[in-house]
Amino acid sequence: MNPLSDEALRLKSIFESSVDGIIIINMRGIIESANPSACAQFQYTEEELVGNNIHILMPSPHREQHDGYLKSYQKTGEKKIIGIGREVEGQRKDGSRFPFNLSVSEVVMNDKTIYTGFIHDISDLKNAQEKLIELTKNLETKVKKRTVDLAEAINAIEATNRDLKKEIKLRKKAEEDAQNALLKELELGELKSRFVSMASHEFRTPLTGILSSISLISKYDMPEQEEKKQKHVKRIKSAVQNLTSILNDFLSLDKLHAGKINCQPEWFNIVQFMHTMIEESEILKKAGQQIDLLLENFSSNEEFYTDKHILKNILLNLISNAIKYSEEYDPIKLILKKDAELIRIEVIDQGIGIPLEDQKRMFERFFRAKNASNIQGTGLGLSIVFEYINLLQGRISFESVEKIGSTFTLEIPHYKLKMK
Repeated sequence: MNPLSDEALRLKSIFESSVDGIIIINMRGIIESANPSACAQFQYTEEELVGNNIHILMPSPHREQHDGYLKSYQKTGEKKIIGIGREVEGQRKDGSRFPFNLSVSEVVMNDKTIYTGFIHDISDLKNAQEKLIELTKNLETKVKKRTVDLAEAINAIEATNRDLKKEIKLRKKAEEDAQNALLKELELGELKSRFVSMASHEFRTPLTGILSSISLISKYDMPEQEEKKQKHVKRIKSAVQNLTSILNDFLSLDKLHAGKINCQPEWFNIVQFMHTMIEESEILKKAGQQIDLLLENFSSNEEFYTDKHILKNILLNLISNAIKYSEEYDPIKLILKKDAELIRIEVIDQGIGIPLEDQKRMFERFFRAKNASNIQGTGLGLSIVFEYINLLQGRISFESVEKIGSTFTLEIPHYKLKMK
C-alpha cells in the first residue's frame, strides 16, 4: 500500500472526525473545505459552504470588513488572528450567533497559500460563565441582604443590651436607694434611741437638782442660813444653764438641718471678740480655772470679716467643753494666730483627753467618748461645731491624749483681714 495514501487517509480521518470545526480558505477568503463539525456548528452543508466567501459565517461589521483584513495582512504581514488565536463570534445559517475560539494557521504549499481555521465552540463555557456571574450576583445580593439583616439584628441586640443595662442600672439605683433608706432608717432609729437615752438623763439630772434645791431653800429662812441658800441658788442657776445649753444645741441642730442658718459676715475686732468670749464663759468656770488669751503675729486692733454669731457659737462650745472636761484649777488657753491665708484659733486644755479609739467618731451626733459618760453632755456640740465651721468655709481639727488634754484648732480664711 502506498505510504502517502495512508498518510492522506489518516489526515482525512482526523479532519472529518475532529470535534472542533476546521475550515480551509484560500488567499481570497473562499472556502475550499469544511469538516462535519464546522458544518454542524454553522448549520450549513459542506456543499453550501465550499466556494463561498468565509465572511458568510461572520456577523456584521466583521462580514463587510473581512476581505480588507485579509488583503491588509497579505500586504503588510501584520498578524491579528493568524498564528495568534482569539475569541470571536460566528453567525449560523439561521442568523443566530455563538462564541468560539479561533486559531488560524497559514500553510504555503508550492506556489499556493491556504489558511486553516480551527473553531472551538465555547457556548457551553460562556453559558456556564454567565450562570456563574448570575449566581455570583445573586449571592452578592443575598450577602448584602443578610448583612443588612445581620446589622439590624446586631442593632436590635445592642438596643436590647442598652435597655437591659439601663434597667439593671435603675434596679441597682433602686436597690442602693432602698439600702440607703434602710441605713438612714436604722441610723435614725439609733439616733432616736440615743436622744431618748440622753434626754431622759440630761433633763432629769438638772431638773432633779432644781427641785431638790428649791425644796431646801424653802427651809433656809434664818439669816445664818443665807450661805447655804446661796449655794442652792447657784446650783439652780447652773442647772438652768445646762438645760439652756441642751435646748440651744437642739435648736441649732434643727436649724442647721433645715438650712435656716446662712452666713452673714461683718467686720469686727477679732481680739475684742475673743475677750468677750472669755467673759461670757466666766459663769461656766470651775473653781480656780483661768482662761488666758495669747496673740501670735497679731495686733489688738486688727479686724476680721466673717459671721460673728456663727464664730461665737463655735467658740462658746469649744470653751465650755474645755471647762467641762478639765478639773478645778486646770488652765485653759486660747491662742490667736495668723499666716498668709488663715486665721487659726486654738483652744487648749489639760483635761481628761479623748481615748484614741474614740477620736474618729468625735464629730458624730450624740456620740460621747467612753471616759465622759459620767459628765453631763448631749454629744451634739462637736457635730454642730463641725457644721458651723463648714458654713465659714473653714476646717476644724484636734489632737488629744487621754489624761493629758486636748487642743482643738479652727482654721478660717482671712482674705478680708484688715487694720482698723
